[in-house]
Amino acid sequence: MHHLSEQELIRRENLQKLREAGFEPFPSEGVDVNATAREIREKFADGDSTYQDVTLAGRLMSKRIMGKASFGELQDSTGRIQIYVSRDEICPDEDKTLYNEAFKKWFDLGDFIAVRGFAFYTQMGECTVHVREIKLVSKSLRPLPVVKKDDEGNVYDAFTDPEQRYRQRYVDLVVNDHVRDVFVKRTRMYSSMREYLNAKGYLEVETPILQPLYGGAAARPFTTHHNTLDMKLYLRIANELYLKRLIVGGFDGVYEFSKDFRNEGMSRFHNPEFTQIELYVAYRDYNWMMSLVEEMVEKVAIDLHGTTRVQVGENVIDFKRPWKRYTMYEAIQHFTGIDISEMDEDELRNTARTLHVHVDGTMGKGKLIDEIFGETCEGNLVQPTFITDYPVEMSPLAKKHAGKPGLVERFEAICNKKEICNAFSELNDPIDQRQRFEAQLELGKRGDEEAMVLDEDFLRALEYGMPPTAGLGIGMDRLAMIMTNQPSIQDVLFFPQMKPEKDPSQVKETGE
Repeated sequence: MHHLSEQELIRRENLQKLREAGFEPFPSEGVDVNATAREIREKFADGDSTYQDVTLAGRLMSKRIMGKASFGELQDSTGRIQIYVSRDEICPDEDKTLYNEAFKKWFDLGDFIAVRGFAFYTQMGECTVHVREIKLVSKSLRPLPVVKKDDEGNVYDAFTDPEQRYRQRYVDLVVNDHVRDVFVKRTRMYSSMREYLNAKGYLEVETPILQPLYGGAAARPFTTHHNTLDMKLYLRIANELYLKRLIVGGFDGVYEFSKDFRNEGMSRFHNPEFTQIELYVAYRDYNWMMSLVEEMVEKVAIDLHGTTRVQVGENVIDFKRPWKRYTMYEAIQHFTGIDISEMDEDELRNTARTLHVHVDGTMGKGKLIDEIFGETCEGNLVQPTFITDYPVEMSPLAKKHAGKPGLVERFEAICNKKEICNAFSELNDPIDQRQRFEAQLELGKRGDEEAMVLDEDFLRALEYGMPPTAGLGIGMDRLAMIMTNQPSIQDVLFFPQMKPEKDPSQVKETGE
């Protein structure tokens, strides 16, 4: 157990005093809440006959004792409202002193309370609940960080340190009102996309997270072990190969919001677990899918903001259709002046060096082009832009381009300088797919840790026949960052992955 601060010791004493006085600090019965702070603040008009018997519950966030009367602030899930507590009203006659003592001395900031009373406006014009009954419903044994200002206007203990906020999101949500809004918007983003896809008749499905073979993307997996089967399993890096099996099985359109896991670097754009939506639709191609992405993401912006224009950092990003489009080679030529479309591996390696793009010997043609694009183009693409027609070496699961040898029918959407989605006309030729997997195995032998593994069962499924299909993956966390104007992925995940917390007792001993 951690070393108790003076504040925490006082709270434990208050807990004891409440118990001795006959109050249960953690009562078991519920509270029949019939109103919220926001509802009363927004709807109650002075002299109105509504809200004359309300029950609210939430945290006590401030209290000012003024003789017989006290003011406080109650915060529920919708916000804060002032409460007025008069000694002569809050309890049965014989317990007046006791109740008042309890509220004044033993109720601490952060305690959960329930109040029953009526709404009114104070002389200062503040919407307030006049309390007739008050009850402690759960004691808080640690003080919340409370914002204090000194004479110079410096702010203390405002709980703004990102590491503390991510580790103790439960405190962050209590003291920083704007944080809740980010996560409410994130959930609305999911609802908006579900509405859009369900209206088209696509089926939301679930596929395995524990997979005997990982596939469907280029990434290093997490591994685990199943004791009963005595076999190694992988946490999925994507759900693509399972969803395509369902298209083989006869569904016209399937999608899944999938929690995926990639055992690679962490940054403000990468968390080891993240969420994608993947969507597969039979008898469609990547051009059709481009229109769907534009339409769906435009709808999300309007549902969340009432407009297609979204403020992100210092930029206003406009999701109004149609979005700008470049082929990958066009984009590289546009931003560097160099046409790489006819280059072989050696020429690409030399071009990368000329452009000061870091490359190494494990990189094949696809990786080299990807690096050149990433370093010279992505940083220029703030407004949503489709990049299309990728080299075949970069896309082992995409169909070869009908009219452009050496390319595949693939697009990515780049927005705010980062990829937010990836899509292709899916490869449904099992012989071509086997050859692509084999080329990946060769890259693996050269040291590419992200190369794909060969999945015999998936090839077997393709051999039964898969209709032409369009597939899509959208990174939900990155889209959430844009839609909620947050600079890092940690700001749109309730509980981002953190390195282990230092034990304060250890820190002193080691002198860190």
